[in-house]
Amino acid sequence: MPAKDPLILALPKGRILRELAPMLRGVGIVPEPAFEDENARQLRFATSDPNLDIVRVRSFDAATFVAFGAAHLGVAGNDILMEFDYPELYAPVDLGIGRCRLSVAEPSALVEEDDPSRWSHVRVATKYPHITRNHFAARGVHAECIKLNGAMELASSLGLCRRIVDLVSTGSTLAANDLIEIETVAEVTSRLIVNRAALKTRPAELNDLIERFRKAAHAA
Repeated sequence: MPAKDPLILALPKGRILRELAPMLRGVGIVPEPAFEDENARQLRFATSDPNLDIVRVRSFDAATFVAFGAAHLGVAGNDILMEFDYPELYAPVDLGIGRCRLSVAEPSALVEEDDPSRWSHVRVATKYPHITRNHFAARGVHAECIKLNGAMELASSLGLCRRIVDLVSTGSTLAANDLIEIETVAEVTSRLIVNRAALKTRPAELNDLIERFRKAAHAA
């Protein structure tokens, strides 16, 4: 019987990857040494498991790689899963890492005079237009979303719009830009995600990894 190609695990760069590192060891996945070098040009890495390779991608792209079958499984925040809502994805394990929240924020000068319950229309800068529109539509508010991929806090100070929807961890970046959280849209953690079609064609291998990640998450 011919050998199967290795499974591909898509992992996000940056903070989530650093938090995930101890859990990978708990799962028994040890990447090749180059994986620890964030400046390495290499994008695909072998692991201690000859049947599993890792690709290191941008956080927003991990879900896309898995949804379209370029990777069999991966790690993504539920903010990304909510934004793209890919039906091809199955998210069996909350890994409990990357904790933050998706929040609405506005300049401190607006807070005292502002009454969100009276809004009918709001202009918002965000990289989450789908979540943002749904959040406001649920209470009958039309959200005009300006899509930005970063530097969200500048939108208010430069007059692009008064409010933003963005991820917040400590709140220090908001405070440094004279912004205040006024609503929480969603609590966010990172999840193990699996391509549904791959789970049907390679159930034994993927279910084994799912259980190993579940045990490592519970032990963390």
